[in-house]
Amino acid sequence: MVEIEKLGFGNCRLSLAIPKDEVYTGLDYFNGKRIATSYPRILRNFFQEKGIDVKIEELGGSVEIATGIGLADAIFDIVSTGSTLIMNGLKEAESIIKSEAVLIGNKNLSPAKTELLKQLLFRIKAYKNGRGKKYVLLNAPNEVIPDIVKLLPGMRSPSILPLADKGWSSVHSVIHDDDFWEVIDELKRLGAEGILVVPIEKMII
Repeated sequence: MVEIEKLGFGNCRLSLAIPKDEVYTGLDYFNGKRIATSYPRILRNFFQEKGIDVKIEELGGSVEIATGIGLADAIFDIVSTGSTLIMNGLKEAESIIKSEAVLIGNKNLSPAKTELLKQLLFRIKAYKNGRGKKYVLLNAPNEVIPDIVKLLPGMRSPSILPLADKGWSSVHSVIHDDDFWEVIDELKRLGAEGILVVPIEKMII
């Protein structure tokens, strides 16, 4: 089996966490400490490779409460947003393994299955390409269109359509979520009006 495509969701990590008031000085902090986890083999192998002696307390669940009830000095558990750690008075000290959902498959697929895989990948990538982006439509005076084009390069370049109102055009483009509010503020400053923002479900590049 081989990894074919990272899917970009299901992101999490296996991390070491300690009480929030503790001063973390590096991995040597854990020397001689009791660490609660549901993943003892991974944790044991990690610290053996580092030459650090720890005592592992294996738990079947609710690992995050172990320090609070005196079962352990630290924990090793799956972390996604970190909110569970915060609720239990913990902070993330070290991220050991990072993970996300991936598409895997057999290296030796038949021609028919290879074609199906290509179709599946095409659909997955179309979804991934659209994630984190918005479709923006706006009206602006023609004299500021060159400045707007610099702000909104789009996939190749923005679509610009003349309006019935002389001297004005409609601009259609794509904007990334990370830049959204800064770009919108600048568009308003340039005189753009009627700004419409639409989520993108899929984008085929």
